[in-house]
Amino acid sequence: MSRLPALLGALLFIFTPAALTAASDMSALEIMKAVDDRDDGDRMTQTMEMILIDRKGNKRRRTLASYSQDRGEDTYSIIFFITPADVKDSAFLTWDYDKDDKDDDQWLYLPALRKTKRIASGDKSGSFMGSDFSYSDMSTRPLDRYQYKIMKDVVINGHPAWQIESLPNPEEIEHTGYRRSILFVRKDNFVVIRAVHWKNKGGITKFLDIKKLEQIDGIWVPTEIQMTSRKGKEVRHRTVLFNLGTQFNQPMKDEWFTMGQLEKGRPVQP
Repeated sequence: MSRLPALLGALLFIFTPAALTAASDMSALEIMKAVDDRDDGDRMTQTMEMILIDRKGNKRRRTLASYSQDRGEDTYSIIFFITPADVKDSAFLTWDYDKDDKDDDQWLYLPALRKTKRIASGDKSGSFMGSDFSYSDMSTRPLDRYQYKIMKDVVINGHPAWQIESLPNPEEIEHTGYRRSILFVRKDNFVVIRAVHWKNKGGITKFLDIKKLEQIDGIWVPTEIQMTSRKGKEVRHRTVLFNLGTQFNQPMKDEWFTMGQLEKGRPVQP
């Protein structure tokens, strides 16, 4: 599924009667391939606000700038934290490979330590910068490591959707920290608009909800995303992401997506 820097962007799928019939005959794997293959835009820049909300309702606000670039079937992305001061100039780099047998590369730069840390495969289930998103949530999932099953047809906020069970293999459980997921995929555009993830340890369940979805340059882009962590019925923590601005087909340089740029700070627009 989709990585956070792209904010789960999706291709507008125009439904004719023939397309509707074809969609109704799709298998769970075919649906997930359509989710994976949708166009999320090339050479994209985004400005975002991240709000971290603890169990008492206390809020911490952060602003981020992200850049992503497709190179063939692979996607390179980098996120910079702009405010507040305690996270300013922290940065996160992802090389998201299309091949299912090749693990993505990720690095985190923390200016207070003046150190770049490579995120090892066994650490990708950990929290991304104190949020409810994990490092594994920041890149796509290899389809061949999962078994998918259509559970039923549902309606989410007035939109027909498939409810799909996603079961990872043991290697992927170790990688993501999720032992089972339920995904809700809109039938008209193949966007995952809701998901429930059961963590393998700690009894935590995570709920992803796309609160707002808009078209920008013909591409579906979530503009409000919420991830909630619960233990039983108790909300432990919540993260809300607001998309403050998205632009596609922006001029970029390959060197923006390097560890050198990671430690240097936001790139200067060419």
